[in-house]
Amino acid sequence: MKTRDRKYASEAVNRVSAVKETASEVDRNRYGAMAHQLPILIRSAGLAQALAFLETREFIGHQLLLNDLAATVGLPDTLVQRARVAPLEEYMHLTRQVMAALLWYKRFAQSILDIKASDVVKDANLAPVPDVKASSTEDKEK
Repeated sequence: MKTRDRKYASEAVNRVSAVKETASEVDRNRYGAMAHQLPILIRSAGLAQALAFLETREFIGHQLLLNDLAATVGLPDTLVQRARVAPLEEYMHLTRQVMAALLWYKRFAQSILDIKASDVVKDANLAPVPDVKASSTEDKEK
């Protein structure tokens, strides 16, 4: 009998390998970058909000990751909807499942897609907002 982690690892390696073979380089990079960024987004905004954000993205790489993640946790086509309406206990369990699966997607994005954490270019919507006040204060001092 496979443990949940072994199941997630097996599923993730197959899906990330398929992305490497079938997706364009731009989509592979977006897929890998989002695999790195999504756990952070889930921790800061919550599962439902992070998945809704990913669902609204028009990039193929982002949609592939969402579809692969949903299939890995056993909720193809219903993961986003389930996260929106789940009672608290189920929502917390679903969050743990998604985070466990994302750990493998992130690892395989690094090894199979050759996406490095230091090379991940943040999506414009996830990038930190520059501190305008600090910049204007520095300009006045000069």
